[in-house]
Amino acid sequence: MNRPIIVVTNRIHDEVAERLREAGELRVNTALEPWSPAQLRANVHDASAVMGFMTDRVDAGLLAAAPSLRIVACALKGLDSYDVQACTEAGVWLSIVPDLLTAPTAELAIGLAIALGRNVRRGDARVRSGAHLGWRPQLYGTGLDGSVVAVLGLGLVGRAIVERLRGFGCSRILGFDPAAAPVPGVEPCSLQQAVSNADWLFIAVPLTPKTRHLIGASVLHDAKPGQLIVNVGRGSVVDEESIATALQSGRLGGYAADVFEFEDWSLPAAPASVPERLRAAERTVFTPHIGSAVARVRVEIEHRAASNILAALSGRRPQDAVNEVGADMAVGSTLG
Repeated sequence: MNRPIIVVTNRIHDEVAERLREAGELRVNTALEPWSPAQLRANVHDASAVMGFMTDRVDAGLLAAAPSLRIVACALKGLDSYDVQACTEAGVWLSIVPDLLTAPTAELAIGLAIALGRNVRRGDARVRSGAHLGWRPQLYGTGLDGSVVAVLGLGLVGRAIVERLRGFGCSRILGFDPAAAPVPGVEPCSLQQAVSNADWLFIAVPLTPKTRHLIGASVLHDAKPGQLIVNVGRGSVVDEESIATALQSGRLGGYAADVFEFEDWSLPAAPASVPERLRAAERTVFTPHIGSAVARVRVEIEHRAASNILAALSGRRPQDAVNEVGADMAVGSTLG
Protein backbone atom coordinates (compact mmCIF):
# COMPACT_ATOMS: atom_id res chain seq x y z
CA MET A 1 0.00 0.00 0.00
CA ASN A 2 1.33 3.43 -0.92
CA ARG A 3 2.23 5.68 1.96
CA PRO A 4 0.14 8.87 2.26
CA ILE A 5 1.67 12.09 1.00
CA ILE A 6 1.78 14.90 3.55
CA VAL A 7 2.30 18.40 2.21
CA VAL A 8 3.61 21.22 4.41
CA THR A 9 3.42 24.63 2.77
CA ASN A 10 6.06 26.39 4.91
CA ARG A 11 9.24 25.54 6.77
CA ILE A 12 8.75 23.51 9.96
CA HIS A 13 10.94 22.34 12.81
CA ASP A 14 12.95 19.17 12.27
CA GLU A 15 11.19 17.43 15.18
CA VAL A 16 7.80 18.01 13.57
CA ALA A 17 9.06 16.88 10.18
CA GLU A 18 10.33 13.63 11.66
CA ARG A 19 6.93 12.89 13.25
CA LEU A 20 5.23 13.37 9.92
CA ARG A 21 7.79 11.30 7.99
CA GLU A 22 6.97 8.33 10.19
CA ALA A 23 3.40 8.53 8.88
CA GLY A 24 3.99 9.23 5.21
CA GLU A 25 6.00 10.80 2.44
CA LEU A 26 6.72 14.43 3.34
CA ARG A 27 6.70 17.27 0.83
CA VAL A 28 7.76 20.62 2.34
CA ASN A 29 8.15 24.14 0.98
CA THR A 30 11.62 24.96 2.30
CA ALA A 31 11.73 28.45 0.80
CA LEU A 32 10.99 31.59 2.81
CA GLU A 33 8.40 32.74 0.27
CA PRO A 34 5.05 30.93 0.08
CA TRP A 35 4.02 28.84 -2.88
CA SER A 36 1.94 30.58 -5.52
CA PRO A 37 -1.62 29.24 -5.99
CA ALA A 38 -0.41 27.26 -9.01
CA GLN A 39 2.50 25.77 -7.06
CA LEU A 40 0.21 24.89 -4.17
CA ARG A 41 -2.21 23.11 -6.50
CA ALA A 42 0.63 21.20 -8.15
CA ASN A 43 2.00 20.04 -4.81
CA VAL A 44 -1.29 18.90 -3.28
CA HIS A 45 -2.77 17.07 -6.28
CA ASP A 46 -1.93 13.65 -4.78
CA ALA A 47 -1.76 14.62 -1.11
CA SER A 48 -3.61 12.93 1.73
CA ALA A 49 -2.91 15.74 4.19
CA VAL A 50 -1.85 19.37 4.13
CA MET A 51 -0.43 21.53 6.89
CA GLY A 52 -1.40 25.06 5.88
CA PHE A 53 -0.37 28.52 7.04
CA MET A 54 -1.70 32.06 6.79
CA THR A 55 -0.30 32.56 3.29
CA ASP A 56 -2.39 29.73 1.82
CA ARG A 57 -5.90 29.65 0.42
CA VAL A 58 -8.02 26.52 0.41
CA ASP A 59 -11.27 26.66 -1.53
CA ALA A 60 -13.48 24.37 -3.61
CA GLY A 61 -11.20 24.66 -6.64
CA LEU A 62 -8.13 23.50 -4.75
CA LEU A 63 -10.04 20.68 -3.08
CA ALA A 64 -11.33 19.44 -6.43
CA ALA A 65 -7.74 19.24 -7.63
CA ALA A 66 -6.74 17.11 -4.61
CA PRO A 67 -9.16 14.14 -4.59
CA SER A 68 -7.10 12.11 -2.06
CA LEU A 69 -7.08 14.85 0.56
CA ARG A 70 -8.31 13.83 4.00
CA ILE A 71 -7.35 16.80 6.15
CA VAL A 72 -6.18 20.41 5.97
CA ALA A 73 -4.52 21.14 9.31
CA CYS A 74 -4.00 24.86 9.80
CA ALA A 75 -0.99 25.95 11.85
CA LEU A 76 -2.94 29.04 12.83
CA LYS A 77 -6.12 30.11 14.58
CA GLY A 78 -7.96 32.26 12.02
CA LEU A 79 -9.70 30.78 9.00
CA ASP A 80 -9.99 33.86 6.80
CA SER A 81 -8.56 32.07 3.75
CA TYR A 82 -9.94 28.60 4.38
CA ASP A 83 -13.40 27.63 3.16
CA VAL A 84 -14.95 25.54 5.94
CA GLN A 85 -18.07 24.67 3.93
CA ALA A 86 -16.08 23.58 0.90
CA CYS A 87 -13.92 21.31 3.07
CA THR A 88 -17.01 19.80 4.67
CA GLU A 89 -18.69 19.17 1.33
CA ALA A 90 -15.50 17.54 0.04
CA GLY A 91 -15.31 15.28 3.11
CA VAL A 92 -12.05 16.90 4.23
CA TRP A 93 -11.32 17.63 7.86
CA LEU A 94 -10.31 21.23 8.62
CA SER A 95 -8.51 21.88 11.88
CA ILE A 96 -6.94 24.88 13.59
CA VAL A 97 -4.64 25.54 16.54
CA PRO A 98 -7.02 27.36 18.88
CA ASP A 99 -5.07 28.61 21.86
CA LEU A 100 -1.28 28.40 21.59
CA LEU A 101 -1.05 31.80 19.86
CA THR A 102 -2.89 33.62 22.64
CA ALA A 103 -0.19 34.45 25.18
CA PRO A 104 2.55 35.56 22.76
CA THR A 105 0.09 37.73 20.82
CA ALA A 106 -1.11 39.42 24.01
CA GLU A 107 2.49 39.98 25.10
CA LEU A 108 3.29 41.64 21.79
CA ALA A 109 0.23 43.89 22.14
CA ILE A 110 1.58 45.22 25.43
CA GLY A 111 5.04 45.62 23.90
CA LEU A 112 3.66 47.58 20.96
CA ALA A 113 1.70 49.80 23.34
CA ILE A 114 4.77 50.66 25.40
CA ALA A 115 6.88 51.22 22.29
CA LEU A 116 4.22 53.52 20.83
CA GLY A 117 3.37 55.47 23.95
CA ARG A 118 6.93 55.93 25.18
CA ASN A 119 8.42 56.90 21.78
CA VAL A 120 10.77 53.91 21.68
CA ARG A 121 11.10 54.02 17.89
CA ARG A 122 12.08 57.71 17.84
CA GLY A 123 14.34 57.31 20.86
CA ASP A 124 16.17 54.39 19.31
CA ALA A 125 16.72 56.37 16.10
CA ARG A 126 18.09 59.31 18.08
CA VAL A 127 20.65 57.17 19.90
CA ARG A 128 21.73 55.43 16.69
CA SER A 129 22.14 58.76 14.89
CA GLY A 130 24.77 59.92 17.35
CA ALA A 131 22.63 62.90 18.38
CA HIS A 132 22.08 61.63 21.92
CA LEU A 133 24.27 63.70 24.24
CA GLY A 134 22.65 62.70 27.51
CA TRP A 135 19.30 63.39 29.16
CA ARG A 136 17.25 66.22 27.71
CA PRO A 137 13.59 67.24 28.30
CA GLN A 138 12.31 65.51 25.17
CA LEU A 139 10.22 62.64 23.83
CA TYR A 140 7.66 62.88 26.60
CA GLY A 141 5.04 60.24 25.90
CA THR A 142 2.07 58.41 27.36
CA GLY A 143 2.05 55.52 29.82
CA LEU A 144 -0.55 52.91 30.66
CA ASP A 145 -0.50 53.80 34.33
CA GLY A 146 -3.50 55.97 35.19
CA SER A 147 -4.94 55.67 31.69
CA VAL A 148 -8.35 54.55 30.48
CA VAL A 149 -7.91 51.49 28.28
CA ALA A 150 -10.50 49.84 26.04
CA VAL A 151 -10.17 46.36 24.58
CA LEU A 152 -12.23 45.57 21.49
CA GLY A 153 -12.89 41.84 21.43
CA LEU A 154 -12.92 39.74 24.60
CA GLY A 155 -12.10 36.36 23.16
CA LEU A 156 -8.95 34.47 24.16
CA VAL A 157 -6.54 37.17 22.97
CA GLY A 158 -8.62 40.06 24.31
CA ARG A 159 -8.90 38.45 27.73
CA ALA A 160 -5.17 37.73 27.76
CA ILE A 161 -4.50 41.41 27.01
CA VAL A 162 -6.78 42.37 29.90
CA GLU A 163 -4.88 40.06 32.27
CA ARG A 164 -1.59 41.68 31.30
CA LEU A 165 -3.00 45.18 31.62
CA ARG A 166 -4.00 44.57 35.25
CA GLY A 167 -0.42 45.03 36.41
CA PHE A 168 0.03 48.43 34.75
CA GLY A 169 -2.18 50.54 37.00
CA CYS A 170 -4.80 51.50 34.40
CA SER A 171 -7.50 53.66 35.95
CA ARG A 172 -10.26 51.83 34.02
CA ILE A 173 -10.44 48.92 31.61
CA LEU A 174 -13.37 49.01 29.21
CA GLY A 175 -14.43 46.09 27.05
CA PHE A 176 -16.47 45.97 23.84
CA ASP A 177 -17.75 42.58 22.79
CA PRO A 178 -21.52 42.04 22.57
CA ALA A 179 -21.06 38.26 22.36
CA ALA A 180 -18.68 37.82 25.27
CA ALA A 181 -19.45 36.85 28.86
CA PRO A 182 -18.61 39.46 31.52
CA VAL A 183 -14.93 39.72 32.42
CA PRO A 184 -14.14 40.59 36.05
CA GLY A 185 -12.76 44.10 36.36
CA VAL A 186 -13.76 45.07 32.83
CA GLU A 187 -16.55 47.59 32.30
CA PRO A 188 -18.80 46.51 29.39
CA CYS A 189 -19.35 49.35 26.93
CA SER A 190 -20.50 50.15 23.43
CA LEU A 191 -18.07 50.79 20.59
CA GLN A 192 -18.88 54.50 20.75
CA GLN A 193 -18.19 54.60 24.49
CA ALA A 194 -14.90 52.76 24.05
CA VAL A 195 -13.70 55.07 21.31
CA SER A 196 -14.79 58.32 22.95
CA ASN A 197 -13.46 57.54 26.45
CA ALA A 198 -10.28 55.52 26.01
CA ASP A 199 -6.73 56.84 25.99
CA TRP A 200 -5.70 53.46 24.57
CA LEU A 201 -7.65 51.22 22.20
CA PHE A 202 -6.54 47.60 21.82
CA ILE A 203 -8.04 45.76 18.83
CA ALA A 204 -8.38 42.00 19.27
CA VAL A 205 -11.49 41.17 17.26
CA PRO A 206 -11.52 38.56 14.48
CA LEU A 207 -12.19 39.56 10.89
CA THR A 208 -15.79 38.99 9.85
CA PRO A 209 -18.10 40.83 7.44
CA LYS A 210 -19.37 42.83 10.42
CA THR A 211 -15.92 43.79 11.72
CA ARG A 212 -14.29 44.76 8.43
CA HIS A 213 -13.37 48.47 8.76
CA LEU A 214 -14.97 48.52 12.20
CA ILE A 215 -12.55 51.36 12.91
CA GLY A 216 -13.07 53.74 10.02
CA ALA A 217 -13.43 57.44 9.35
CA SER A 218 -16.69 57.97 11.26
CA VAL A 219 -15.47 56.12 14.35
CA LEU A 220 -12.12 57.91 14.31
CA HIS A 221 -13.91 61.26 14.03
CA ASP A 222 -15.46 60.58 17.44
CA ALA A 223 -12.29 59.21 19.02
CA LYS A 224 -10.85 60.82 22.11
CA PRO A 225 -8.22 63.32 20.90
CA GLY A 226 -4.73 61.88 21.08
CA GLN A 227 -5.95 58.29 21.37
CA LEU A 228 -3.39 55.52 20.82
CA ILE A 229 -4.52 52.40 18.93
CA VAL A 230 -2.85 48.98 19.01
CA ASN A 231 -4.02 46.38 16.49
CA VAL A 232 -3.15 42.70 16.92
CA GLY A 233 -6.47 41.36 15.58
CA ARG A 234 -6.69 41.57 11.81
CA GLY A 235 -5.51 44.34 9.53
CA SER A 236 -8.85 44.85 7.80
CA VAL A 237 -10.66 45.52 11.07
CA VAL A 238 -9.33 49.05 10.57
CA ASP A 239 -9.43 51.28 7.51
CA GLU A 240 -5.73 52.04 7.16
CA GLU A 241 -6.28 55.06 4.91
CA SER A 242 -8.57 56.57 7.56
CA ILE A 243 -5.95 55.83 10.22
CA ALA A 244 -3.35 57.66 8.13
CA THR A 245 -5.67 60.66 7.74
CA ALA A 246 -6.39 60.77 11.48
CA LEU A 247 -2.67 60.68 12.24
CA GLN A 248 -1.95 63.47 9.76
CA SER A 249 -4.68 65.67 11.24
CA GLY A 250 -3.45 65.06 14.79
CA ARG A 251 -6.77 63.59 15.86
CA LEU A 252 -5.09 60.24 16.52
CA GLY A 253 -2.08 60.19 18.83
CA GLY A 254 -0.51 57.06 17.38
CA TYR A 255 -1.06 53.68 15.77
CA ALA A 256 0.78 50.41 16.32
CA ALA A 257 0.05 47.22 14.41
CA ASP A 258 1.27 43.70 13.86
CA VAL A 259 -1.38 43.02 11.19
CA PHE A 260 -2.23 44.80 7.96
CA GLU A 261 -5.04 44.99 5.42
CA PHE A 262 -3.00 43.70 2.47
CA GLU A 263 -2.46 40.40 4.34
CA ASP A 264 -6.19 39.72 4.09
CA TRP A 265 -5.70 39.14 0.38
CA SER A 266 -8.68 36.83 0.00
CA LEU A 267 -11.04 39.77 0.56
CA PRO A 268 -12.35 41.67 -2.47
CA ALA A 269 -10.51 44.95 -3.14
CA ALA A 270 -7.74 44.16 -0.67
CA PRO A 271 -4.87 46.67 -1.00
CA ALA A 272 -1.57 45.54 -2.48
CA SER A 273 0.56 46.86 0.37
CA VAL A 274 0.57 48.97 3.50
CA PRO A 275 -0.37 52.54 2.42
CA GLU A 276 2.69 54.74 1.97
CA ARG A 277 1.06 57.49 4.04
CA LEU A 278 0.75 55.10 6.95
CA ARG A 279 4.30 53.78 6.61
CA ALA A 280 5.60 57.35 6.55
CA ALA A 281 3.64 58.49 9.61
CA GLU A 282 5.95 59.33 12.50
CA ARG A 283 3.68 58.32 15.36
CA THR A 284 3.54 54.64 14.41
CA VAL A 285 5.18 51.36 15.38
CA PHE A 286 4.90 48.30 13.14
CA THR A 287 5.96 44.66 13.38
CA PRO A 288 5.70 42.13 10.52
CA HIS A 289 2.97 39.83 11.88
CA ILE A 290 5.12 38.30 14.62
CA GLY A 291 2.38 37.90 17.23
CA SER A 292 3.06 34.18 17.59
CA ALA A 293 6.74 34.34 16.62
CA VAL A 294 8.14 32.85 19.80
CA ALA A 295 10.36 29.93 18.78
CA ARG A 296 9.06 27.53 21.44
CA VAL A 297 5.46 28.44 20.68
CA ARG A 298 5.85 28.02 16.93
CA VAL A 299 7.19 24.49 17.45
CA GLU A 300 4.21 23.71 19.72
CA ILE A 301 1.83 25.06 17.06
CA GLU A 302 3.42 22.87 14.39
CA HIS A 303 3.27 19.81 16.68
CA ARG A 304 -0.41 20.48 17.36
CA ALA A 305 -1.19 20.71 13.64
CA ALA A 306 0.84 17.54 13.06
CA SER A 307 -1.18 15.73 15.74
CA ASN A 308 -4.36 16.69 13.91
CA ILE A 309 -2.93 15.27 10.70
CA LEU A 310 -1.89 12.01 12.33
CA ALA A 311 -5.32 11.61 13.90
CA ALA A 312 -7.09 12.05 10.56
CA LEU A 313 -4.76 9.65 8.76
CA SER A 314 -5.45 7.08 11.47
CA GLY A 315 -9.20 7.37 10.96
CA ARG A 316 -9.85 9.44 14.08
CA ARG A 317 -11.50 12.83 14.47
CA PRO A 318 -8.80 15.53 14.78
CA GLN A 319 -8.84 17.16 18.20
CA ASP A 320 -9.10 20.68 16.77
CA ALA A 321 -11.46 20.03 13.87
CA VAL A 322 -13.80 22.91 13.08
CA ASN A 323 -16.08 20.84 10.84
CA GLU A 324 -17.66 17.40 10.68
CA VAL A 325 -17.32 15.01 7.79
CA GLY A 326 -19.43 11.98 6.93
CA ALA A 327 -18.81 8.85 8.94
CA ASP A 328 -17.86 6.97 5.79
CA MET A 329 -15.09 9.49 5.19
CA ALA A 330 -13.87 9.66 8.78
CA VAL A 331 -13.04 6.00 9.29
CA GLY A 332 -10.38 3.73 7.92
CA SER A 333 -6.70 4.43 8.31
CA THR A 334 -4.67 5.56 5.32
CA LEU A 335 -1.44 4.65 7.12
CA GLY A 336 0.27 1.79 5.41
